[in-house]
Amino acid sequence: MNIYVSNLSFNVTDDDLRGFFESYGDVTSAKVINDKFTGRSRGFGFVEMSDDEAAKTAISELDGGMVEGRAIKVTEAKPREERAGGNNGGRRSFSGGNRSFSNNRY
Repeated sequence: MNIYVSNLSFNVTDDDLRGFFESYGDVTSAKVINDKFTGRSRGFGFVEMSDDEAAKTAISELDGGMVEGRAIKVTEAKPREERAGGNNGGRRSFSGGNRSFSNNRY
């Protein structure tokens, strides 16, 4: 089961996150999500556990728990939603469409 953990302190590491869940069962991965530009934690992460029952127990017992003075939110992760928009997954295309661009202005 994939678990979403939010409201994490910016000091929490992948190993810390893994440690929160290991006493409940086998943790196959634990990842705090970092900003791609600054490298700083975004305050949330994901934990994967191999046993769904152990994961449900961890969710019910850890949700609302205090970590470094913050009440964390622990829920089952939902599948990522597709972004709204047209082609290319909602990304804009800057190909120019049907226009023709030239370096010669005159």
